[in-house]
Amino acid sequence: MLIHGDSGSGKELVARAIHARSTRAEGSFVEVNCAAVPEELIESELFGHERGAFTGAVARRRGKFELADGGTLFLDEIADMSLKTQAKVLRVLEEQAFERVGGKETLRVDVRVIAASNQNLQEQIVAGRFREDLFYRLNVIPIEVPPLRRRKEDIPALVEHFITLFSVENGRRPKTMSVEALAYFLSNDWPGNVRELRNMVERLVIMAPRDVIGPEDLPPPLRTREEA
Repeated sequence: MLIHGDSGSGKELVARAIHARSTRAEGSFVEVNCAAVPEELIESELFGHERGAFTGAVARRRGKFELADGGTLFLDEIADMSLKTQAKVLRVLEEQAFERVGGKETLRVDVRVIAASNQNLQEQIVAGRFREDLFYRLNVIPIEVPPLRRRKEDIPALVEHFITLFSVENGRRPKTMSVEALAYFLSNDWPGNVRELRNMVERLVIMAPRDVIGPEDLPPPLRTREEA
């Protein structure tokens, strides 16, 4: 399964929703941001390693494929993965088997892989930076996530979700958002997509002094000082 969309458009939320509504919901949802893991560590991150496999490998470590056994592995920004690692991921998808770095034992897993990218992978294939066979193996069910400005009908549900999430995380009573404040959310284009909206809601959950978030609580760019 392959999810494509702009940076911050909510690809991870889509992946989590797919997992939560599937027969694998009782299993683990394991995420790897391929762009954030250094190239020299990505194979250890995905497949684990044995003690002594490389400098600093002082103990055996289970990789993300092993941790996601019976559940879902979400490979975010997969276009940032090297061709060498792409080949190994393709083998796991086809055989559901792999070896830890420095190991000889073949481990078998039952993992559903959902990959995501904000890049045009077909252009990356032409440029020689992404394996065509891996693309077609992942692209069985392609999902396009539009930018938030093109699906503003999702904003009320996202705001409610993030208010609940951050109220719990910060040990606060759940707040609500007034209709007037929500109107400002709906009129904004959200160039940073769902990530920007998420950050704004987190700020309001922490900073708004009352249980109901009103227009007077909204900072720029949602509401200018002149409007306040």
